[in-house]
Amino acid sequence: MQTENPLEVHLLPSNEHDSDKTARPRILLVDDDEMIREMLKELLEMNHFLVTTAGNVPEAIHLIDTLPFDVLLSDLHMPAAGDGFTVISAMRHKNPTAVTLLFTSFPALKEAMDAILLQADEILVKPMPVPELVSVIHERLNKRETKRPTNIERVASILERDAHITIANWLSAVKSDKDLTNIQLSDDQRTGHLPQLIRELVQRLRVPRSLGTNQQSEGADLHGKVRRSQGYSIPMIIEESRILQVSIFNTLHNNLRSVDFSLLLIDVMAIADEVDSQLKQTIVSFAESAAKIAA
Repeated sequence: MQTENPLEVHLLPSNEHDSDKTARPRILLVDDDEMIREMLKELLEMNHFLVTTAGNVPEAIHLIDTLPFDVLLSDLHMPAAGDGFTVISAMRHKNPTAVTLLFTSFPALKEAMDAILLQADEILVKPMPVPELVSVIHERLNKRETKRPTNIERVASILERDAHITIANWLSAVKSDKDLTNIQLSDDQRTGHLPQLIRELVQRLRVPRSLGTNQQSEGADLHGKVRRSQGYSIPMIIEESRILQVSIFNTLHNNLRSVDFSLLLIDVMAIADEVDSQLKQTIVSFAESAAKIAA
């Protein structure tokens, strides 16, 4: 994002009697430029808004999932072109009544977008005087209407809702594998680890973190110990993990009509990263348990 031409600094007259914070509109401000983000936050708060900031897409999506907002004010490039659309789509699906405003530094792009853009309420061009921005926000808040609800869902919600279907499909696939079924187990013994692993996966999707960043999984650790006691081998554990990923993606495939495509790629990458991370922890736990027995 371009950082030159910072927002012009102008304040609307303050209202000394505006002490009721609950009446102030809540704004989510998303911009990867820290200087602009902090400056604009301060100016908006001086004009009687409650402002929460985010510096990237995952952070913004987490805030949208967990907090209510009246207004989303997002930059378009953060730093990838079109990142702002992802944030606006998430807000549209989570809170259809929120005003969504998108900043761009390119006036020509605004003209093209205004003709085709359906998700944002308005495209704003930087730099914009603060009084003008505040006026646009109030105008949009005053005439906002509840938009027609959609059936669009985040991947996390789909996986949480259909966890039992994912587990059932996984179990069916495992039972058709002659190597895995060589070990005689009840259905509960085979699937006992899955509810916890899926809960951890859903949590990972709702509280994003950078790919490749491992976090301790109690479910994966216990799974490795249990599978060692049941007589599994490491290749069998790996095959079960592969089947789990296939079952998860089958669940998403069966919900294509409702899945949020704007965030699908991000979520799919997080799923693969999390399942592989859990697999690694399971194998480490399995090997440590085997070493203790051998000792």
